[in-house]
Amino acid sequence: MRQSTGPILLPQPRQITLTRGTAPLSATLLPSVRIDPRAVKQTQGYRLEVTAGGAAGGGATIVAHDEAGAFYGRATLAQLQRQGEARGRVPCLRIDDHPDFLKRGIMLDISRDKVPTMATLHRLVDMMAGLKLNELQLYTEHTFAYARHREVWASASPITPDEIRQLDAYCRARHIELVPNQNSFGHMERWLKHRAYKPLAETTGPIMTPWGRRGGATCLCAVDPRSVKFLDGLFAELLPCFTSEQFNVGCDETWDLGQGRSKAACERKGKGRVYLDFLLKIHKLATARGKRVQFWGDIILHHPELIAQLPSDVTPLAWGYEADHPFEAECARFADAGLSFYVCPGTSSWNSLGGRTTNALANLQAAARHGLAAGARGYLITDWGDNGHLQPLPVSFLGYACGAAASWSVEANNNLDLVTAVDQLIFDQDADQGAPGGAMAKAWSDLGDAYRITGIELRNKNVFWTLLNDPASDVISGVKARASLQRWRAARKAVTDAVALGQTARLRRDDGELIKAELTFAGTMMTLACDIAIERLKQPGAALHNIARPARTRLAAMVDDLIDQHRHQWLARNRQGGMADSAERLRQCGRAIKP
Repeated sequence: MRQSTGPILLPQPRQITLTRGTAPLSATLLPSVRIDPRAVKQTQGYRLEVTAGGAAGGGATIVAHDEAGAFYGRATLAQLQRQGEARGRVPCLRIDDHPDFLKRGIMLDISRDKVPTMATLHRLVDMMAGLKLNELQLYTEHTFAYARHREVWASASPITPDEIRQLDAYCRARHIELVPNQNSFGHMERWLKHRAYKPLAETTGPIMTPWGRRGGATCLCAVDPRSVKFLDGLFAELLPCFTSEQFNVGCDETWDLGQGRSKAACERKGKGRVYLDFLLKIHKLATARGKRVQFWGDIILHHPELIAQLPSDVTPLAWGYEADHPFEAECARFADAGLSFYVCPGTSSWNSLGGRTTNALANLQAAARHGLAAGARGYLITDWGDNGHLQPLPVSFLGYACGAAASWSVEANNNLDLVTAVDQLIFDQDADQGAPGGAMAKAWSDLGDAYRITGIELRNKNVFWTLLNDPASDVISGVKARASLQRWRAARKAVTDAVALGQTARLRRDDGELIKAELTFAGTMMTLACDIAIERLKQPGAALHNIARPARTRLAAMVDDLIDQHRHQWLARNRQGGMADSAERLRQCGRAIKP
């Protein structure tokens, strides 16, 4: 017997021992399964053995701590069989495995602006099950079909109660907990813009945020009893649809607090105290309905003296999306208070068009390391849709895979060949294709790093998205035109090369051609951003208005073509609601460019 990293699996198990020989890939490899907590002591743990010999020619056995462990053992065996298809055999081995984090999940934004079809959600759940993830949250602001609030979701193609119940059952069958997620304090602008809900708002006009003055209220008024009554009505409709005992109530980025009707209370008691008092009222509503509260921890971390006053049964969520986010310090604050908490990195897909690969992987891995060291109970991969959710879903696949691997075993997956694993086990690329390092996964990885060639690093976004969002942005001004032009031309080539590489992939997934089209769509958006920069940098002061009319006409035509592609890509995986709002962001780009 010898120790080896063995075959590429996702996530890579913590211990693989290869033994002599191989077993045939056939129906005889169906495993025998035994639940024995004495033999496998770790929760969700399993032992998988594949042996050769005997009249049947080989076999597989799984011994697991619990049913979840048995499910994960089968998932590992399925990956081995997938990799063995080309040879008709799988290696004989023994795997001893269990997770670092008991809760490992994905939170998908379904409010800004994509609401996935049920087919898309089922496919996502199946992917999660294969990656040994066990928690799914659908971030909701206004996209649940509340019976008493039709005005808010009428044009959003919302998830219905019956669909949630069906999805809940689909998740449970795959050992995934579907956790309700309804923002309940901030990020309520899609409610508060309607006349019926304006009386619940903290403010009536523009607010100040860390990014400057913004128009319109986003927060419920924390000192208005009607806000609590309103939330109680929402929870009464939403929560019975879920079997989970957890409930993410949001409460992040409450920028309005203290700028309107709660100003006097905040001056008298302190803004942190007013925030906590409202959170405690939400907590009371949720616990009365048998739920344990999760909440985003950003605001309470600004008032660390109040962390000790949180109820012992709440779960703070420590989130941050940059490679250098201070997870270590934030986790320590919650751990020191004796609270069960999650660490929540992100895919870096939003505000990017095609991703921010290096940042995402570093962020995901750092969260796992620091969360594990501090004793975090859970790890939640966040996948947001800020500003129109322009990025296609496959932009996030590398992030899902990296987060699944890191949260299962930080150490075992430290040197995982992520690109090859994603190609084989997520994109389902033909194993005999022979492209070095894969094709489709490498294409998305390269696409997500193309922006770095420009030399412009931004936080929570990249320069491609910035220029598509605002073609006249000063982000490229004040630099040496010749050197900058060379970088932008190189970035453009990197984008087109990545798209070309992806088109060579042979994918066995039934949405393989759609994935290629999504890669082309992301690449086209990024190419347009490059062309805007290149044309501007040719002009005095790199000014948009100095671009010659023929060039502006060409760029505007590219935007029109993108809007057509946008509709096709959107409807392939998502409901129609939200599509017009998202497409309007492209139209704004076109209007800014047109001569």
